[in-house]
Amino acid sequence: MRRGVLRKMQVSPGDEVCYRLPLGEALIDLQPLLGAPVVLEHSGSIFCINCARKTNKSFSQGYCYPCFRRLAACDICIVKPELCHFDQGTCREPDWGQTYCMQPHVVYLANSSGLKVGITRKSQVPTRWLDQGAIQALPIFEVAKRHIAGLLEEAMKPFVSDRTDWRRMLKGVPESIDLVAARDALLEQAAGTLDGVIWNREPGQVCQLSEADPLAFSYPVRRYPDKVKAHNLDKGPRVEGRLEGLKGQYLIFDTGVLNIRKFGGYEVTLESG
Repeated sequence: MRRGVLRKMQVSPGDEVCYRLPLGEALIDLQPLLGAPVVLEHSGSIFCINCARKTNKSFSQGYCYPCFRRLAACDICIVKPELCHFDQGTCREPDWGQTYCMQPHVVYLANSSGLKVGITRKSQVPTRWLDQGAIQALPIFEVAKRHIAGLLEEAMKPFVSDRTDWRRMLKGVPESIDLVAARDALLEQAAGTLDGVIWNREPGQVCQLSEADPLAFSYPVRRYPDKVKAHNLDKGPRVEGRLEGLKGQYLIFDTGVLNIRKFGGYEVTLESG
């Protein structure tokens, strides 16, 4: 039995994506547990993933309320990067913003549950795609900072989704997409708005990655569920079943799926037979 506080699973590419679960001081390899009965039980305690303060409720995937209100990582511009206000001098934590937002970002197309557009820090490639359960990904722009990436994404959102349908992603492997053809069509559709964003930048702040090749990923899933049922540790603290797969930030049991990232900071015990 292992006991500790949940953090998002660590992922790395390979023939199949490799998963390890941080649980307190331990780092548990999850692939050997596939096909085995696994019990994960919440103790009732939640600890902020930033300050480790005990809290009755988790905000924004693992923060206590004071940290949620204070930290730049919890600001609205994290989910809406086009609203980044660092250059206006109003960032909650300028040093954090310099480290995380004022860094090279990639704008990409991916296929998790169908075609989507997204952005991520360049240093998070390919982790971001694996966290989303993408089977394919193609970088299309590299830019100097998060705000520009958000503006480019916003320009393309009228033509392609920026969201993953997590239920569809967990029901099976989506049909493969010709991402190069999709990229070319999207750039043509959004050309007017994209040009407006690019022309307003200093030279070198936006680089189109015309020669980039698509990447493909495979996940360790023995069996996908016929119907996706989500476990919720707030409503049922004990999750029990045979571990059938790992995809995105989800554990796939024969009894339902569990979003590990959603329950960051929850203290749990993990047992496997």
